[in-house]
Amino acid sequence: MDLDSHIRRIPDFPKPGILFYDISTLLHNAAAWAAAVERMSGLVADWKPDLVAGIESRGFLFAAPVSIALGTGMVMVRKVGKLPGTVVSHSYDLEYGSDTLQVSDGLVPRGARVVLIDDLIATGGTARATVQLLQKIGAAVAGAAFLIELDGLGGAARMGVEVRRALTYPA
Repeated sequence: MDLDSHIRRIPDFPKPGILFYDISTLLHNAAAWAAAVERMSGLVADWKPDLVAGIESRGFLFAAPVSIALGTGMVMVRKVGKLPGTVVSHSYDLEYGSDTLQVSDGLVPRGARVVLIDDLIATGGTARATVQLLQKIGAAVAGAAFLIELDGLGGAARMGVEVRRALTYPA
């Protein structure tokens, strides 16, 4: 299936000069969404993960069905204050400030092979911080997969793990 034909382009969003690749139209079409999940599952199956990690929030949309397709569990990586119980945090710098990601403590066994899944990688800041958080808790991060990579922003090169993507668009 041609996934690209199901992704809407919205110019000047969220600000002038940005071309936004909207996956809402892909998610709206059951066949396209299923094909995207199948493609993402195929990208990472040979890494043989024990767990799939999804980044809040659109990463959950792909990580959950990929984990089911691969027969693994899933772990959610969220922003501060969104997870109950004891959490492990990792703070990181952004272009204009900082942010913190968290994962529930004890859900990722030390040495577990984890694959990171998200909808899009641009500069890679949040995805790289997620890899660092997973490594901090003892996971062996096998790689990361994205539905879309915005080429030319260097995100994949900053990851520190192998990166695979279903689609590539110019930034």
